Amino acid sequence: MTGTHDEDPILIWGAGAIGGVIGAYLARAGQAVHMVDIVQSHVEAMRGEGLSIEGPVEAFRQTLLADTPETLKGRFRRVILAVKAHHTTAALDQLLEHLTDDGFVVSAQNGLNEKLIAERIGSERTLGCFVNFGADWLEPGRILYGNRAAVALGELDGTVTQRLSDMHRLFSIVEPNAVLTDNIWGYLWGKLGYGSLLFATALTPESMADAMASPQHQAVYASLGKEVMRLAVAEGVTPLGFNGFDTQAFIGEDQEGIAQSIEAMVAHNRNTAKTHSGIYRDLAVRKRKTEVDAQMGIMLEIGANHGIPTPGIAGLCAFIHDIEEGRRVQSMDLLDEMLSLCA
Repeated sequence: MTGTHDEDPILIWGAGAIGGVIGAYLARAGQAVHMVDIVQSHVEAMRGEGLSIEGPVEAFRQTLLADTPETLKGRFRRVILAVKAHHTTAALDQLLEHLTDDGFVVSAQNGLNEKLIAERIGSERTLGCFVNFGADWLEPGRILYGNRAAVALGELDGTVTQRLSDMHRLFSIVEPNAVLTDNIWGYLWGKLGYGSLLFATALTPESMADAMASPQHQAVYASLGKEVMRLAVAEGVTPLGFNGFDTQAFIGEDQEGIAQSIEAMVAHNRNTAKTHSGIYRDLAVRKRKTEVDAQMGIMLEIGANHGIPTPGIAGLCAFIHDIEEGRRVQSMDLLDEMLSLCA
């Protein structure tokens, strides 16, 4: 692999599944990176034996310069933000003192966090990013890189700038087919549609592929995708499809096309070592709050603003909250209950 030999360090805030993979690949290629994570043992592992990237895509170990937010010093021109969506505001509170006056933030997250970042520092200092590869934080110093998938970067206003080209080149080290796009909002909204189906699979103990393949629950997945796509169109966005998710089928409410799209998503998610979604892992393994409010909850607000009903999304959010609070357990029965909401 050709090294970048770029001595201008990139700060990666959040060294979990996504940030860890990006940081390890960039550092191995010669790009100076500085990792930040709130888990002290994870920071010590990255500094010591190194971060182990495991799985079928590639396996290697990379030593990384790393700190917790409390020990980090210095200022950086380029920051990749890779924390969970609901931690965005708290992360910005800590990282902005480390951003140079001419610096910018790349949001390698799920959701529409670019809006939050732009509200704090301006859209001219915010770069959009879409990541769909599968990865899981296993334990301090270990990340599973489960499968390659779509990656895209773009300016919020659709222009092509030098910094966009530079960051696209760097992300292409991680994903050679990374896209430089003039429609990053299309990718982000496409991911929200895709993500709504993954949230539904997390209501169950089944794998993403098995839960999504359940024939009696196809109406749940179809309804969720259609609800999100209606909101995207109302927001003036042209959502883009990827890895099986056919935005146009859901927008056009083409039942045959939707069925084919779900089938393609099932096939994509069978071809990965990451069998369950990050939402599932938060609920079943890590026993912590999910990104449901930051990703799906905001859909309810957008729907209310446009007068567009979102009963499926509302039910999905309620069930995820119930599981988080211990009022429900993950079960296919929850998808049965979703059917009545998505009729």
